[in-house]
Amino acid sequence: MSMLAKLERLIGEIGDLNSKLILLVGPSRSGKTQLLRQLGDKLSIEPLNVGMELGRRLAATPNNKRGFSAGELLREIADRERTEDPLLLDNLELLFEPSLQVNPLDLVRRLAHSKRVVAVWPGELRGDRLVYADMSHPEHRDYSRDGVVVLEI
Repeated sequence: MSMLAKLERLIGEIGDLNSKLILLVGPSRSGKTQLLRQLGDKLSIEPLNVGMELGRRLAATPNNKRGFSAGELLREIADRERTEDPLLLDNLELLFEPSLQVNPLDLVRRLAHSKRVVAVWPGELRGDRLVYADMSHPEHRDYSRDGVVVLEI
């Protein structure tokens, strides 16, 4: 079964879950973005470049309000999309910016309560942990994968 077929099957299965989030996880250059684009082409949905969209909007937001704004803006961007379609998210790295003081996984998870979300995880899966950046890095994050459907690429 192709990765695209597996992903489509997962999208069909998550509709009844509390959190309708699928994370595409794999090493850099493993084809996560390409898979998201293939899905987008098949469903006629443009994947959302979170870094670009959010960056553009945050540029006009005062620094001390950016963390709050990141969550609000992400929800606003998500609400623009057709509700019945899954929301396809790529380039989440900006959400890990320490100055935003947000929990990137939690933000994306909250979007997935009301609609299906397929997102490219910019880090890796280590055991049952979703990890972003090395421990010595200021943007390092480490989360449990509980409540998240992971498709390893």
